[in-house]
Amino acid sequence: MQLDLLIDLHIGGYRQGPGGDDVTRRAIGLSGLKEKQGLHIADIGCGTGASTLVLAQELDAHIEAVDFLPPFLEKLEAEAQKQDLSERITTHAISMDALPFADTSLDAIWSEGAIYNIGFENGVRAWRQYLKPGGILAVSELTWLTDERPAELDQHWAEEYPEVATASAKMAILEANGYTPIGYFPLPPHCWLDNYYRPMQARFADFLARHDQSDAAQSIVAAEEKEIALYERFASYVSYGFYVAAKL
Repeated sequence: MQLDLLIDLHIGGYRQGPGGDDVTRRAIGLSGLKEKQGLHIADIGCGTGASTLVLAQELDAHIEAVDFLPPFLEKLEAEAQKQDLSERITTHAISMDALPFADTSLDAIWSEGAIYNIGFENGVRAWRQYLKPGGILAVSELTWLTDERPAELDQHWAEEYPEVATASAKMAILEANGYTPIGYFPLPPHCWLDNYYRPMQARFADFLARHDQSDAAQSIVAAEEKEIALYERFASYVSYGFYVAAKL
């Protein structure tokens, strides 16, 4: 029931987490993929496909779009058809820890705001086998922007995602697991507010009405509002960091 409610809340969003088409394009620029042809790329935890569509628009590539929620993939497929990109995108309704790709078969693995589902260190280690030598890993991940934070913010994210850490710590994990970092930048506030939180807030009233103001639906909205309020107060301390690295 909880998962069904979360799907219902988020399927109406262009993005299911902080990000932006401009950010995806910036990471593409850092990756060096734009100059290559015939690429084979997996977009893992793609949601309704915002990043998938940008990859298909910008690159000479076939994109394997992976998400465990079929309703999200159905929305992606419909949008890909509208944009005449269907032949360049294949969807897979599977878990990100059970990928169907052959070893060293991918030129790049993309994952915006989703690797936390299996943990950053576990993900970069597990996914490395699928990349060709020199293949690109591009992921956005919750990141502290400072060494010290307000206790309230620290406690919230330590409970929600214990692997949250500074960019330098994330870079060290990449290096320890066989990657060379080639680019990093933090997501700016518009990726959180304009592209994710504000559109979600605009859906709250209809979401609650559809579910008869149920306790479960109200609990979800309350949790989201708490997170939004924390970000509004403490945006200078935390964001997603976008990490681009190459497999050694």
